Amino acid sequence: MRTLDIVPGEPPVAIAKRAVRTGALEGFDVVLLDTAGRLAIDEDMMNEAAAVRDATKPHETLLVADAMTGQDAVTVAGGFHEKIGLSGIVLTRVDGDARGGAALSMRAVTGCPIKLMGVGENLDALEGFHPERIASRILGMGDVVSLVEKAAETIDQEEAEKLARKMQKGQFDLDDLGQQLKQMLKMGGLSGMMDLLPGMSKAQQDKIKNAKVDDRSIKRQLAMLSSMTPLERRRPELIKASRKQRIAAGSGTKVQDLNKLMKQHQEASRMMKRVRKMGKKGMLRGGLSSLMPGKGGGFPH
Repeated sequence: MRTLDIVPGEPPVAIAKRAVRTGALEGFDVVLLDTAGRLAIDEDMMNEAAAVRDATKPHETLLVADAMTGQDAVTVAGGFHEKIGLSGIVLTRVDGDARGGAALSMRAVTGCPIKLMGVGENLDALEGFHPERIASRILGMGDVVSLVEKAAETIDQEEAEKLARKMQKGQFDLDDLGQQLKQMLKMGGLSGMMDLLPGMSKAQQDKIKNAKVDDRSIKRQLAMLSSMTPLERRRPELIKASRKQRIAAGSGTKVQDLNKLMKQHQEASRMMKRVRKMGKKGMLRGGLSSLMPGKGGGFPH
């Protein structure tokens, strides 16, 4: 990826033409022209975008809309489509509290397909849009297919098989917990996974947020696990008062934080034993929420 050098005072249309010419001369497959963002219809900026379109004749004209703006995005989409002529929509911040319901209205108003959606801030957080999956998220039904795809992209096959063998025996030590926490971060963190989990109600999601279990707390937990010896991670029962003080000091945390981590491991261990007893048929009948610790599911605090 290469960005074009900007010459002070150069008009937007001239910049766009130079970008397309440079892309052709240097053999680039794709040239992206990103116009100034706006949350409302601005006539001057709209005319500017139309001029850029006429000068470059793009193959795709995509409106990038923020899912958090709700129905305001629908007004902007309608205005852009009328003035510019859209070929598709990119819906961003789908990983936030908004579930993307505005996507349905934008599709109806413009007649243009939602082609991509953003679920994070990095380049790899841009995903293809699948109507049936976003519908499941809007209805609170989760999105198992996207969850599996994320897992397939990030999971180490050897580690997964090792954990599966231990789960069959009902075993789960602190090394295993550390691997799961790292995996969670690779898959977009806790916030990125909550909407994908079937059986995860809004109340359960709010419970996790209120407990302040976020990606920063996961990183603190990993720091505590790194401050333990290999023997302590294999045999958590060895971690008593003096060891707790050493681990907390080494990770820059408090003993209370370590106690919460140990409780989380105990809950996870009980869950693994539950998996062993239920077997595959029991898991399918009860769903993922049946594996959550506590009555009616829910994550440990």
